[in-house]
Amino acid sequence: MSAETAETAGAGTAQGARDTQRAADPLVIAGRPFGSRLITGTGGAPSMSVLEEALIASGTELTTVAMRRVAPGTQGSVWEILQRNGIAPLPNTAGCFTAVEAVRTARLGREALETDWVKLEVVADERTLLPDPVELLDAAERLVDEGFIVLPYTNDDPVLARRLEQLGCAAVMPLAAPIGSGLGIRNPHNIELIVEQASVPVVIDAGIGTASEAAQAMELGCDAVLLATAVTRAQDPVLMAGAMRDAVRAGRAARLAGRIPVRRHAHASSPPAEHP
Repeated sequence: MSAETAETAGAGTAQGARDTQRAADPLVIAGRPFGSRLITGTGGAPSMSVLEEALIASGTELTTVAMRRVAPGTQGSVWEILQRNGIAPLPNTAGCFTAVEAVRTARLGREALETDWVKLEVVADERTLLPDPVELLDAAERLVDEGFIVLPYTNDDPVLARRLEQLGCAAVMPLAAPIGSGLGIRNPHNIELIVEQASVPVVIDAGIGTASEAAQAMELGCDAVLLATAVTRAQDPVLMAGAMRDAVRAGRAARLAGRIPVRRHAHASSPPAEHP
C-alpha cells in the first residue's frame, strides 16, 4: 500500500469513526431515535420551494406543522414536502388558548396525520404568545391519558417543567424567548436548572435568532433545538438552515467535550518550566 493510499485509508477510517460516533449519539424521544438534533417549523417561509430547500439544508428529521394550516393530500402542501423528503410530521396545537381547544386540535392531528405525537401549545394571549401554565398542565394531563406522545412548549420555569415531566410528557420544551422575537436565550440559568433535573429530553423552543444562540442552547445541555422563524424569515433561509444545522452539531460536540473552567486571571497553556 502506498503512503498516499494508506493516508487515504486512514482518513476514511477516521471519518468512519466519526460517523459511528454521531450514530451512537442520537436524539431519542419516547424511544424513537433521530440522527438530527434540529427540529424545525414550517411557518413564515416565503414559498413552498424555499421551505423545501431549507428543510433539506437543515438536515432535520422532525418538523412541526400547524393543524390549522396543513392539508394532507393537497398537492404542493407542507404535508407533501415532508412526505417527499422522509421528514416526520409533528402536529402542533398552535393558536389554541384553552386546554379544550388544544385537546380537540391534537385529536384532529392524530386522525389526519396518523400519529400520536403532538407539540402542545396553549398560549395565554396573542400579544405575548407566552404559554398559559394552568391550561398547559390541564391539556398535557388529558393528552397523556389518551395515549399521546406529548412535547409541551413551556416557560423557562424549572418547576413547571418538572410538573410536565411528572405528568408523563415525553420531552419538555422551554422557550428561549417569546415566539418570533429572536432575542436569544434570556435566562440561561433557568435553562441549566431545567436540564439538570430533567430525565426526558430538553428541547429549546422559540426565541432563537441566529446560529450562535442555537449552539449556546446545546452547550447549556439541551438535547435539541426547535426553531422556525430564525430560518424562514432570514434573508437567505436556505443558508441559515445550514448554519443552524452546523451550530447544533457544534454545540452538542462542545457540550460533550467539556469546556474549560472560567478563570479570572491568565493561565499559561504551557508550564513555565517548559519555556526555553
